[in-house]
Amino acid sequence: MPQIKGKRIVVTLECTEAKELGMPTSRYMTTKNRSNTPARLELKKYNPFLRRHTLHREMR
Repeated sequence: MPQIKGKRIVVTLECTEAKELGMPTSRYMTTKNRSNTPARLELKKYNPFLRRHTLHREMR
């Protein structure tokens, strides 16, 4: 498990579209600053199973 350094935390992003379709979900690990971004992180990332860019949301 990655270490937490100061206010930055490690978060996992999971594909939302693949979950709805019942396909395998793609996941990405990234960091965010908790004080600057208190809400869940949402980014468009590439999903290799769907072969396109999809919306990935932070898991909790």
